[in-house]
Amino acid sequence: MYRELYRDLWMALVIAAVGGLSAAIVGLPLVGVAAGLGLVAVLLFIKLARLHLWLARGRRPPIPELGGLWDEVIREIHKQDRDSARHKEHLTGLFDRLQAAASVMPDAMVVLARHDAIEWANPPAERLLGLRIERDTGARIVHLIRDPAFGAYLAAGDYHEPLILKGPVEPMAVTLQIIPFGANEKLVMARDITHVKRLEDMRQHFVADVSHELRTPLTVLHGFLETFADLFEGQDSEVRSSIALMREQVERMRRLVDDLLALSRLETTPARAHDEIVDMSALLKGLADIATVLGADRGHRIEIESCGADLVGNVEELRSAFTNLVQNAVRHTPPGGSIRLTWRMDSGEGRFAVADSGEGIAERHIPFLTQRFYRVDSDRSRASGGTGLGLAIVAKVLLRHDARLVVESTLGRGSTFTCVFPSSRLKLHPALSPPAV
Repeated sequence: MYRELYRDLWMALVIAAVGGLSAAIVGLPLVGVAAGLGLVAVLLFIKLARLHLWLARGRRPPIPELGGLWDEVIREIHKQDRDSARHKEHLTGLFDRLQAAASVMPDAMVVLARHDAIEWANPPAERLLGLRIERDTGARIVHLIRDPAFGAYLAAGDYHEPLILKGPVEPMAVTLQIIPFGANEKLVMARDITHVKRLEDMRQHFVADVSHELRTPLTVLHGFLETFADLFEGQDSEVRSSIALMREQVERMRRLVDDLLALSRLETTPARAHDEIVDMSALLKGLADIATVLGADRGHRIEIESCGADLVGNVEELRSAFTNLVQNAVRHTPPGGSIRLTWRMDSGEGRFAVADSGEGIAERHIPFLTQRFYRVDSDRSRASGGTGLGLAIVAKVLLRHDARLVVESTLGRGSTFTCVFPSSRLKLHPALSPPAV
């Protein structure tokens, strides 16, 4: 390339020199040099025009022969065109294979461009989301999926958790999740979970039915065992201890059935409008009384602290959840330990906390505590009489109140379970309300 450049420069200098020498004969050397340079410029303009014409035709053959450096430029352009064509062909093939793979997937995939307009969708999107690909491409997805829950989910921008929707055909159930990518683009993925949902419904109904049917025989057994205890009072200690053990196990079964029924109600019944004003000061005093009664033989120190705000929610569900936390604290706090119940506001949120000075929980167990029947230590749980469902009930109640559970614990130093409620669930007392503007 440099050789061609030098050759063109030398040719221009030669033309200018010849023009200058020719004009020097008549006494006008500068005019000759100018004429020579003008000729060079004209030649360059002609070659530039031919190059532009070739580019304007889309670089189609024939390739112009311009000589010198111009041919090098044209060959480089032509080489880059061939490389670009091969790269484009590779990308096109890759895109076609990706589209073919997405088309045979059982899950729906929808690509949203700016303003959430549908740019592309695979065939399962028609079955799972009720879209018509040819008709709906370019339309905003909120105009096609009219479920208010989907509109709120899309607008919220928090897509960490999937959304469960009813499918376009009853009784289909679809789980949907959005993945942002690129510049203001999103990938919507949906999966048919009708079978899973049906199995879950069967499980819930089975648990509810069995638990309900167990209540009557357990009540009968408990009554007969009380009668036997009275009949054998003052007699063989081995018989009395056996009856006491049976009464203890029947009582544990009754608590388990009650917790299963409570959890089943929370899972199967829709959340009611939680618009009751819950007097948190009175509720804390009642919880402290429960803790005092349950730990009467352990000498626990019970402390309460309450701010001047109330909660908006279902009082019975909240009392059930908070009572479970208090019962856990009493079971796992040794004699002479302390239990502290706190209700306060922090950064606009309401926080109900139960802190104990018990044995604590290892960090690896904390993420699993709200799972049904999860046991940190089976021997400890059996000894304390827990059912393994208390924290699952707490999690369900908090979910129905837009709240979350935060657990902090250190082995040997106790645990703190905190229920965090959003500001929308707080009812401030007049003295704490911000002044009107």
